[in-house]
Amino acid sequence: MTDHRTLPRRRGDVLNSAIFEATLDELAEVGYAKLTMEKVAARAGASKASVYRRWPSRMELVLDAVHHLAPDPTETPDTGSLRGDALAFMRAAAKLLSGPGGEALRGLLGDALADPSRTLELRRHSRGTGHRIMQEIVQRAAARGEINPAAITPRRLDVAQAMLREQFLFHGPPIPDAVIVEIVDETVLPLFLGRVQTHDSHSG
Repeated sequence: MTDHRTLPRRRGDVLNSAIFEATLDELAEVGYAKLTMEKVAARAGASKASVYRRWPSRMELVLDAVHHLAPDPTETPDTGSLRGDALAFMRAAAKLLSGPGGEALRGLLGDALADPSRTLELRRHSRGTGHRIMQEIVQRAAARGEINPAAITPRRLDVAQAMLREQFLFHGPPIPDAVIVEIVDETVLPLFLGRVQTHDSHSG
């Protein structure tokens, strides 16, 4: 086993990136259930203490590692149409779920379901990147006059990702491209292009 004390000292983003890569490699190799902070530290050539200082729990480490892997929300697809942007976003998300990101999702949900305190921790540390990307996509569509801005609601922004996760969790990877096209054409487009319905907050 490599003695981390004999390696060049790394700090900040360089060390974090090495730990994230080690976490993703461990996820791919042994899965979430067998992933340990000790194995991640050894693979990254870092001290166990340096890993625990940054991430007190496995859940926090894995969430940050997956976020590191996820698309940058500032680089939202821009194909010129709502359909094109939604398809590009969903295909990128499906690709993530077919790799270590998918294994992480399964493990994180398992942890959360087994322990209510873990559910709160998962909610607290989730980044909402996909929600923000979808919001950018539909706001651009509204600016082009493609959809009514009133159609943009938080619930509608989450529908496509929820359906993609459901497909992944119940059917496993890889997610067929035909399924992605169906989600976009049969759900996303009707939700944002269809008639806008307002809800009376005082109604039953």
